[in-house]
Amino acid sequence: MTLKEALDRGILLLEKEEIPDAKLDAWYLLSYVCKLTKAQYFLKQNDDIDEATLREYNYALKQRASHIPLQHITGEQDFMGLTFKVNEHVLIPRQDTETLVEEALKEIPENSRVLDLCTGSGCVIISLAVLGKGISGVGVDISEEALAVARENGSRLAGTKVDFVQGNLWEKATGKFNGIVSNPPYIRTKDIEDLSSEVKEHEPRIALDGTEDGLYFYREITQRAKEYLVDGGWLLVEIGYDQGTDVKALFEEAGFKEVQVIKDLAKNDRVVKGHL
Repeated sequence: MTLKEALDRGILLLEKEEIPDAKLDAWYLLSYVCKLTKAQYFLKQNDDIDEATLREYNYALKQRASHIPLQHITGEQDFMGLTFKVNEHVLIPRQDTETLVEEALKEIPENSRVLDLCTGSGCVIISLAVLGKGISGVGVDISEEALAVARENGSRLAGTKVDFVQGNLWEKATGKFNGIVSNPPYIRTKDIEDLSSEVKEHEPRIALDGTEDGLYFYREITQRAKEYLVDGGWLLVEIGYDQGTDVKALFEEAGFKEVQVIKDLAKNDRVVKGHL
């Protein structure tokens, strides 16, 4: 069987199981097991695929056909131009969350110390440390399993710029920060069952469930953020597409100034930011 034939069969299998982006996922899995770039594939597409590699590809396809997320099969996800390790203990970094990093890079000064609450894979604070000039910080998460992933990502991508500590929100936070960022759980509990099986069955519920109204973590964060921010310090959070008005109000009630709701590339409300 040639590489092209294997890819075509992979696409058909994933389409039959109604996998979103079946063509793209079949390609990504072939690229992953064969370690091929697109250019290399086009040069070699009529070459035979060896039996061991074909078995590996078929196994990966069966995993994806059963709605295991692509990123859990490959073990990685690109975010802000960096490659992050991921597994079932962390939320898979989304392109939407890049809006949070981009806004933080605009507002938080050079040589700042930043706190990332509900850090998960560490993708937000690590991206800030790598892409921001002189930025260092602390990532906090309640899950030790998630922190193991974050520490691996931090060590590989950011060296010693970021520390990761286990705690429930402010529990282990000490000192003052120039900025606080967070992508907390914000899905309403009743809405979790409406999510795709890839998300609700394979990503950690603790990283999704924002309690009954989805606003629990925003209340907790806005109420105490001032204790940990320097004068003029910034707070930025990711939100659900329909939470802009409510979270903006929480910021303003807590005394934050120039509060703005920022849209993502899909024109959905995605980030709320404000400063002291």
